[in-house]
Amino acid sequence: MAEDLRLLGLNDLHVALGGKMVPFAGYAMPVQYPMGVMKEHLHTRAAAGLFDVSHMGQVILRPKGAYEDTARAFEALMPVDVLGVKPGRQRYGLFTNAEGGILDDLMFANRGDHMFVVVNAACKEADIAHMQAHLSGVCDVIPITDRALLALQGPQAEAALARLVPEVAAMRFMDVGVFGDLWVSRSGYTGEDGFEMSLPMAQAEAFAVSLLDMPEVMPIGLGARDSLRLEAGLCLYGHDIDSTTSPVEAGLSWAIQKARRTGGARAGGFPGATRILRELAEGPSRLRVGLRPEGRAPMREETALYDAERLLGTVTSGGFGPSVEAPIAMGYVPRAYADIGTKLDGEVRGKRLPVTVAALPFQPTTYKR
Repeated sequence: MAEDLRLLGLNDLHVALGGKMVPFAGYAMPVQYPMGVMKEHLHTRAAAGLFDVSHMGQVILRPKGAYEDTARAFEALMPVDVLGVKPGRQRYGLFTNAEGGILDDLMFANRGDHMFVVVNAACKEADIAHMQAHLSGVCDVIPITDRALLALQGPQAEAALARLVPEVAAMRFMDVGVFGDLWVSRSGYTGEDGFEMSLPMAQAEAFAVSLLDMPEVMPIGLGARDSLRLEAGLCLYGHDIDSTTSPVEAGLSWAIQKARRTGGARAGGFPGATRILRELAEGPSRLRVGLRPEGRAPMREETALYDAERLLGTVTSGGFGPSVEAPIAMGYVPRAYADIGTKLDGEVRGKRLPVTVAALPFQPTTYKR
């Protein structure tokens, strides 16, 4: 493994648990444990899985004046209603560029007198620089480097975490709370109910071990994290969305609240508003769709999609869905081909194989509303 990879604070624990470490976003990350990807995936769907996501960027936005000034400045960076997020709640956000493409997707929380932001690992240096360039007049942009970030996902996640932190049982989807040194949010990247927990690195191993000592909790690696989020129809930055992809064609229009749309209280005013508002009104030229290959052969990223001889687009994420017991994929096709049930072909190792446009998500979500 390359020597310049950064190590997670819990690297020794992952190795002790038998984690197979691989390079990911500049870090050595566990891709799987001895249980294997398939069983890790199914265990998360049935019980609870513990993920180390400490490679992601954690940032505090500390207002220099009124919180609303920071929220308004942050809102100017994306087509999302930031001012409407109440204390103790979080929201999914998207930094956009002048062309209407997505610079990164992220989570941000209103914690009363400041904001807590979590960004993707591969984008975090650029995101922090972006925030410092645009927000430093109204707030201090403070990268957090001494805290781990863990995710506990699955139908038994609440029961497990509540043994250590009873207050989490009262939380609902997209709630956030601070319990001493532990910062908790209730959301997730698997489609299952679950929690994210930020805590001081010095306390992280003992906390993780106390969860893993519970019979329903197992360590889960990147392999199952990817298959879980694919079944949930969730985007992976740099694959399903990037700086050329608009939120509308990515199927993320739900993340653009009424206040920021044409006719809304604070319509437009974000980077790429011309393209994004036009696509909201008229529809985009292409759309992200779910795909169901026939047979058992997965159609992986970069598989070309055809209608007869016409190249339509490509697969952006694909693999086998252990819970749905079939190959699944996502990709982009022209809007005329995006209706559920549309028959296409995917080229796998020089052969054209049938694939059908399907509804997303592939696996129903179980968030605690």
